[in-house]
Amino acid sequence: MTDLLARLGATEPWILWLLPLALLPLARSALRRTSVPAVAAAPADPLSAWLGRALTLAGILAIAGLIVALAGPYRTGARIERLGIGAQVSLLIDRSGSMNETFAGRQPSGAEESKAAASRRLLADFVGARGHDLFAVTAFSTAPMLVMPMTDRHDAVRAAIAAIDRPGLDYTNIGRGLGMALSQFGVDVGASRVLLLVSDGAAVIDPRIQDQLRAAVARIRPNLYWLFLRTKGSPGIADRPAGEDTPQAAPERHLDLFFKSLGVPYRAFEAEGAAAVEAAIRQIEALERDPIPYVEERPRRDLTGLAAALAALGLAVLVLAKLVEADLVEADLADAPAEAETATEAAGAAPRRAA
Repeated sequence: MTDLLARLGATEPWILWLLPLALLPLARSALRRTSVPAVAAAPADPLSAWLGRALTLAGILAIAGLIVALAGPYRTGARIERLGIGAQVSLLIDRSGSMNETFAGRQPSGAEESKAAASRRLLADFVGARGHDLFAVTAFSTAPMLVMPMTDRHDAVRAAIAAIDRPGLDYTNIGRGLGMALSQFGVDVGASRVLLLVSDGAAVIDPRIQDQLRAAVARIRPNLYWLFLRTKGSPGIADRPAGEDTPQAAPERHLDLFFKSLGVPYRAFEAEGAAAVEAAIRQIEALERDPIPYVEERPRRDLTGLAAALAALGLAVLVLAKLVEADLVEADLADAPAEAETATEAAGAAPRRAA
């Protein structure tokens, strides 16, 4: 009860100083007073006593309700901490030029779908599959671009993913993209943190950038997933080059080795079609089933309508009482002799006009 009163407020609180006026019905009744020779001569009437008290309360309710309604009452919002299933997910999406091609390595035509279009469609389905996930979206090609910071507004996240539909550039600067994606994680609330990289290739990461990424990963400790959209006929993640095994000759393989050396949970998925991408996303979703604390926001509730309804109820009771109080039958009987006298005068005037 104390908490409920503490959450009540008013937009015009000074009007509430008029509330003592609601006690006026206790001092004077709105009903008509009738003089009687002796009240003690009348028998006890408990019903009338209760009706009198009810009408007094109705008057108090009507005046108090009108004053409170004018003050603009409301119940303040609240932040309620709850526990659900979800994670903080930072999506890092490749926007290099090769993402505009199909999984067969050519420009899409007809019903064919590019790797970028397939990933956007399936990631939009992934967002919102669980109500308490938090998402951030980062795109990268030559330079990283923050598309959406970490938020629980899933409609906004899906719109941000759909907005990444411009043709990409040729160069893939994955090191700077990883740095920006890691920076999207908020304060540690005890929830699982997921970095999901969606890319069809890799590039050489500068050793200085590697050191910075190692430090960021050691501080944030995310679960790392790489959804590798493999073009048909291109080398896989585990394929060794025929010649010298260097990052320049096999960037995907060495990026995989770099991820494995970070000391955090890591898993790579190779997908050669939209169906494989969907299966990988479903598997990632099933792996991340940790509890996550979240805050439920309850908005402020306007109570003006409730106060006005209570005032209308009190006024309705008072109006009904006044209608019952009116002597409608006696008024009709009082008007009847006057009408009869008028009719008699009219009847006597008729013979005189005839004479």
